[in-house]
Amino acid sequence: MAETEVTGAGVSVPKFVEGNLFRHITVMSLTNSVGLMAIFAVDLINMVFISMLNQEDVTAAVGYAGAILFFTTSFGIGLSIAVSALVARAVGQRDLVLAREKATNGMILGIGFGIVFAAVVWAFLPGIVSLLGAEGRTHDLTVHFLRIVIPAQPFLMVGMIGGAILRSHGDARRAMACTLWGALANAILDPILIFGLHLDLTGAAIASVVSRLVIAATVLQPILRYHGGFDRPSVAGLKADLAPISAIAGPAILTQVATPLGQAMVTRMVSGYGEAAVAGMAIAGRLTPVALGVIFALSGAIGPIIGQNYGAGRMDRVRRTFLDGLVFTAIVVVIVTVILFALRAPIADLFHAQGVTRDLVYLFCGPLCLLFFFNGAIFMANAACNNLGRPLTSTLINWGRHTIGTVPFAWWFSQYWGASGVLIGQAFGGVIFGVLGVWLAYRVILATPARI
Repeated sequence: MAETEVTGAGVSVPKFVEGNLFRHITVMSLTNSVGLMAIFAVDLINMVFISMLNQEDVTAAVGYAGAILFFTTSFGIGLSIAVSALVARAVGQRDLVLAREKATNGMILGIGFGIVFAAVVWAFLPGIVSLLGAEGRTHDLTVHFLRIVIPAQPFLMVGMIGGAILRSHGDARRAMACTLWGALANAILDPILIFGLHLDLTGAAIASVVSRLVIAATVLQPILRYHGGFDRPSVAGLKADLAPISAIAGPAILTQVATPLGQAMVTRMVSGYGEAAVAGMAIAGRLTPVALGVIFALSGAIGPIIGQNYGAGRMDRVRRTFLDGLVFTAIVVVIVTVILFALRAPIADLFHAQGVTRDLVYLFCGPLCLLFFFNGAIFMANAACNNLGRPLTSTLINWGRHTIGTVPFAWWFSQYWGASGVLIGQAFGGVIFGVLGVWLAYRVILATPARI
């Protein structure tokens, strides 16, 4: 069932301006997380099958590639946040025509930006991979993998923006289904291409490309069928929406790319401890968005709830959404941490992790996972600021967290605990900026007047 309805007067009735907010948060986050986890599960599936080759340099190459793909995916997330904010506001105002217009222009502009960005990254891949600390055969394998996958990133961007449009209408279930199809395609193709056809790393890259194509192909159908589709684009309309989309997308993209930038710096530090350490960090990096996908989904899930209530002038519900979201984050993180801690040995065995690699996996499946609550708080702060017209505030929070909140602490703790200290220091900085982010976001909420 679609989550918005069209009345006889031709206006869209928003779902989130009524009903229990904690229930809305739970449903949206859980359904959105399944879709988001499906995207990241593609990389996790690759890592599982690649680790079966028992080649440390190949596993490390996937780790380096993941840091760069995280960067390009974050660019898409930033664009989808902008489109989601504009469409959700229109839905909150019960203007389906305006929502369709924003969806159309947002999709076209997003695709255009995405193609340019992917082309730039593809052109400078060898230098970018070198900056991460990859050398020799590992460097060459990383570049080879990314040369195949990067050109397909614009298709993933179509899927991400399309999913954001669906979630802006409250239709998280269909947004979830699209990414599930992509993950299923990857899971089927990986063993066939890697082991059946003996393509190894090349096979994993091809499977990733196909999964992105599937996501793009399946996301458009529910928009066309259930939510008004798209308008015929016009140059005037694109020019008119370029400014408001850029006003949100620019800071949102800067906010999102701060995360992979910080991760890239951490990867560089960990690379000094050898390929086994990089492999361990790569496994933890793949596990994080899958195990904690519900938390990663918070920003995209709660954004439409805040956007619709802001558009409807219900600032009391905006405040309640933010507070309920923090409670929801705490509950999820505790449950996931307990599960991961209990299963830490089988998880390490799944990736054939030994030595330093195993130590880092164990570290993640315990204290580091528990501290992820503060990252979730930052995601909440980002969603609030982006949807209330203060995207620069979320940009400052994220960049602070992933620069001065990462590098000094990671370096300092590494002096005592080596590669483990790098990850511990990174998490410690997140505690400080998580608290700061909640304080700043709540000040924004209190200072924002109702629109109507």
